[in-house]
Amino acid sequence: MKFERAEIADVVVCEPVVHGDDRGYFFESFRIDKLADFLGFKPEFVQDNESKSSRGVLRGLHFQLPPHAQSKLVRVIEGEVLDVAVDMRKGSPTFGQSVSLLLSAENKKQLFIPRGFAHGFIVLSEKAIFSYKVDNYYNQSSERGVAYNDPSINIDWHLMKDEFLMSTKDQRLPLLEDVTELFSSTVNYYD
Repeated sequence: MKFERAEIADVVVCEPVVHGDDRGYFFESFRIDKLADFLGFKPEFVQDNESKSSRGVLRGLHFQLPPHAQSKLVRVIEGEVLDVAVDMRKGSPTFGQSVSLLLSAENKKQLFIPRGFAHGFIVLSEKAIFSYKVDNYYNQSSERGVAYNDPSINIDWHLMKDEFLMSTKDQRLPLLEDVTELFSSTVNYYD
């Protein structure tokens, strides 16, 4: 597996080495030892999640506050999505900036999104199956979010707004300037 830091260095692109022939392909989709070596710490993933969505479904931008904050390792099993991580660490030099990456069944790339980031994605194919590991359990009272269309973040979602399919909850998320509970850039969330 190959690892590369994204434009925001704490976000990591993971690309497996795919071995293919006329029978199909094989690859290691996850190796904690290699990921831990690259990150410098070992995330303890506790749960795998999967969603199926149709074209235009936009989920996000979500995060959970400490002590329920989550790191995620995300990938696409079928289809293609634009995956987005937004730095929510107040005081960070990249606060409010985002990283976007096309994830697909074809490119088999994954994105490691650390604690302290909001996460979202939009489906660009007719349908997509999205899979992710998390290192902390979901806690509804800790769930927060930021608006997908916040002009200060300025995410290009690659589709026209009239193609978006969103939950009512996600349509009502606040702008970044109105989010009152954020992460500190000085806290180590992995202890």
